[in-house]
Amino acid sequence: MTLSQILTPYIEKAVQTLFDVNLDKVEFQSTRKDFEGDITMVIFPLLKIVKSNPVELGNKIGAYLVENVSEVSKFNVVSGFLNIVISDKYYLDFFNEIRTIDNFGFVKPNSDETAVMVEYSSPNTNKPLHLGHVRNNLLGYSVAEIIKASGKKVYKTQIINDRGIHICKSMLAWEKFGNGETPESTGLKGDKLVGNYYVAFDKAYKEEIAQLMLEGKTEDEAKKQAPIILEAQEMLLKWEAGDAKVMALWKTMNQWVYDGFATTYSNLGVSFDSYYYESNTYLLGKDVVQVGLEKGVFEKDPDGSVWIDLTEEGLDRKIVLRSDGTAVYMTQDIGTAIQRVKDFPDVGGMVYTVGNEQDYHFKVLFLILKKLGFDWSKNLFHLSYGMVDLPSGKMKSREGTVVDADDLMTEMTETAQKIAEDLGKLDGFSADEKLKLYKTIGLGALKYYILKVDPKKRILFDPKESVDFAGNTGSFIQYTYARIQSIIRKANFDFSVTSSIVQLHEKEKELVKQIELFPEVIQNAAQNHSPALIANYTYDLVREYNSFYQAVSILGEDDLDKKVFRVQLSKKVADTIALAFQLLGIDVPERM
Repeated sequence: MTLSQILTPYIEKAVQTLFDVNLDKVEFQSTRKDFEGDITMVIFPLLKIVKSNPVELGNKIGAYLVENVSEVSKFNVVSGFLNIVISDKYYLDFFNEIRTIDNFGFVKPNSDETAVMVEYSSPNTNKPLHLGHVRNNLLGYSVAEIIKASGKKVYKTQIINDRGIHICKSMLAWEKFGNGETPESTGLKGDKLVGNYYVAFDKAYKEEIAQLMLEGKTEDEAKKQAPIILEAQEMLLKWEAGDAKVMALWKTMNQWVYDGFATTYSNLGVSFDSYYYESNTYLLGKDVVQVGLEKGVFEKDPDGSVWIDLTEEGLDRKIVLRSDGTAVYMTQDIGTAIQRVKDFPDVGGMVYTVGNEQDYHFKVLFLILKKLGFDWSKNLFHLSYGMVDLPSGKMKSREGTVVDADDLMTEMTETAQKIAEDLGKLDGFSADEKLKLYKTIGLGALKYYILKVDPKKRILFDPKESVDFAGNTGSFIQYTYARIQSIIRKANFDFSVTSSIVQLHEKEKELVKQIELFPEVIQNAAQNHSPALIANYTYDLVREYNSFYQAVSILGEDDLDKKVFRVQLSKKVADTIALAFQLLGIDVPERM
């Protein structure tokens, strides 16, 4: 139970007893650093029902709490704010209660509750994963882990865009220019090999457009009449007709990509429970359109196309079936959502991790599913996020100017290696231990830099800035964790016993208060779908620990009870860092 939950009924009773009125809601906030107190009650809302001076009101309520609540030791009032000081005993009792709990803050899933499905990654099979995919994967994976830690069952999934003209472009370019090369013959990851041919197609396409324009065609005519694009369109028609040769090439090249993706996902530290493929889902939803027509949700135009009119909801008319009977992406997404609930009957909500350029699409999708009468539609959420930019500018897949995810992870490892070697703190590490540490620091820096930012915000990612052993970085937090592990290794006494100290140092109290917040932060992060809340909480915890570390002696303390408590407190801080970073998909090193 949180402090606010403990104090609320007492404050409600105090107001009833002192002023004979009922208080609908008690508003709390953190006490400002320049005032004494652990939690602050905001007095101003009470002035609407009790005509009095806010300082007088605060003093009366504060006196009541000191007299009737064992956890409250004293108080002070500043303007309309009642700053409440909580006793050391409360924090010591709390700490002794939670110090041996392994997963403090994590809630076990309730089997009676519905599950949540989180979709992320969802790449195309014509190119490798890039920096944008990295943010998508890190956000989706972390949000899934946070929701799970908040007490819900979670399924992680993705839908792979494995069909369409863009896939045929890579296939056609490989047929024309590939000379039969494979990932094995080239030593390239399969997704990189296929991506090279997507770039090769674009290069050949541009050359043909230029030639046709020299022959007098307009640019628009040239784009439509270039032989290579006509061949790609013909290949797509053959794929849709099930042509054996095209299907065989499609399966082969897609498998190259899947194998490449699997390596990238493993290195990035993300995973999935299920996979959906657009080649299997693109026809889904057409039957739902017929049901929607019968219900009056959709309407048919004279040309046979089917639409939904959402103008009353502030949107526009949206097509769900073309006049020739073919589906659009919206139709497919409707069908896929319904299919997922059929496949996983306990799913009662979904989170879609997709860039903010699709904000409108998901507003429409969720509204359509609601109008179709699906109860779970009220639990659909679009985890909309901003793009990731680099100092060098935007990325373009067709031109091969994307920042490849594998290359980025390698660069992060190399950057971590250079900085760590310059600091010269790796004596006693074997070559393998050093490499593992470089990867832990490099990937931790990448993940933390991206996840500490509110998902909605655009990011300018600077690899070198992210690997910094000072400031709000993953490396700084990892270094603090490793420092605590060093303290624990050096503690040559039994610190498993309960300390009998009765009074806390100011810095000890602040640390315990910060640890106490962790369960609430997890719940807030889950409700807001925001790993940034976890990341920044962890940074605040580490800052508080380093302030404690500078202010008091730990292993050099003469009083054994104090020494035992400070080692226990240090260990609990480290455990909390590890749990928080687990939710972000970040590893912590035992030594640095």
